[in-house]
Amino acid sequence: MPREFTRSDRVSDAIQRILAQVIRSEIRDPRIGMVNINEVTVTRDMAYAKVYVTFVGVDDEKDSITAASILNKASGFLRTFIARELSMRTVPKLQFIYDKTSVKGQALSTLIERALKEDSLHQHDEEPASDAAPDDTKGE
Repeated sequence: MPREFTRSDRVSDAIQRILAQVIRSEIRDPRIGMVNINEVTVTRDMAYAKVYVTFVGVDDEKDSITAASILNKASGFLRTFIARELSMRTVPKLQFIYDKTSVKGQALSTLIERALKEDSLHQHDEEPASDAAPDDTKGE
């Protein structure tokens, strides 16, 4: 019977869980703040892990990239906690990447809301004209 998840998927999930806990409790750099770990992808050989993160309360992309580089500098420290929790021969090298998908998603949501408002305004403007059209067709 085939397994539902690959080993790299299980390791990714475990690393994500461990990093969330360790970053919250052990990293005390005020430039980082609260971190959301959106996804962790581990290579098949378990040598590297990409950690996609966003930062709560940080509006500037430049500050988010700076915070991600701070986490990259602390990756060795974070790997020791992962090694304690997981019994693996080698712990993947961590690469923290600022995930822009939430920012892009918010921008897309704003555009959709704006388009819906404009559409509803156009529908309200066109309603009197559409009321007159059915009356003309009834007379024919």
